[in-house]
Amino acid sequence: MPNLTTTSEFLLMELSDIRELQILHFFLFLTVYLTAVTGNLLIIIAVALDHRLHTPMYFFLLNLAILDLGSISVTVPKAMANSLMNSRSISYSACVAQVFFLFFLSGSDLAILTIMAHDRYVAICNPLQYETIMHRGACIQMAVSAWITGILNGILHTGGTFAISFCSNVVDQFFCEIPQILKLSCTDMYLVEVGIIIFGCFLGLGCFIFITVTYTHIFGTVLRIPSVQGQKKALSTCLPHLTVVSLLIFTGIFAYVRPRSNTSSELNFLSAIIYAVLNPFMLYSNPCSIHSSIA
Repeated sequence: MPNLTTTSEFLLMELSDIRELQILHFFLFLTVYLTAVTGNLLIIIAVALDHRLHTPMYFFLLNLAILDLGSISVTVPKAMANSLMNSRSISYSACVAQVFFLFFLSGSDLAILTIMAHDRYVAICNPLQYETIMHRGACIQMAVSAWITGILNGILHTGGTFAISFCSNVVDQFFCEIPQILKLSCTDMYLVEVGIIIFGCFLGLGCFIFITVTYTHIFGTVLRIPSVQGQKKALSTCLPHLTVVSLLIFTGIFAYVRPRSNTSSELNFLSAIIYAVLNPFMLYSNPCSIHSSIA
């Protein structure tokens, strides 16, 4: 097969070769995208303009809304454009940008969700020390560390993925997804894959373990609350957050850690839809219920 390292474009998955279904895909993507964008923009505007919402929890919610707005904007608009224009192409530079921003934003997203778990731990388990621990400076430092973690995540994955030679330019996904890009390599990508998996596990599973341990302490404290109503209120602030975190981590593991072979395109597509499209779509509403119930 020819070496296509200097290729100027990639060809993404064709969702359908029937024109009517392509238009239907466009409107489905458009509906999800506009809903997610509207919800996250409303959160950003509300937190920015309402001084009553200038608290640590809403500060992290603001960061989460910005990240989710960016995350869904990385993949969905190009998929909509390709469906509408009956096209499959994406330029090499646009593909690189998709990979970088997707991992930058998703890494920062997971870090912010982890910080939010810590915030809930302090609020529920150490309420008297909450203002001392979660002061303005500490919140800003934690948010900055989350964004820096995302940037490093994006640089590592993007650099490792595109420092290879390609023997094909046909990507079996509706956006530039790393496992599908690595399938196009002309050379043995064992070390790159191992490096990506190790870093991904370190970040993803590390955050998940921290969140799990944190919520173990939270649930232990909640069970000691004498009021049933108080227990329900505390649990209502935790379960949506845990649902979002679990979906984000486990769909990411399915997409990036499993073996590249013996998996159908339909399963690949479904997992990508969940972590790249539905998670940003869900996150704008679930954190709202968390914080509104606490406020």
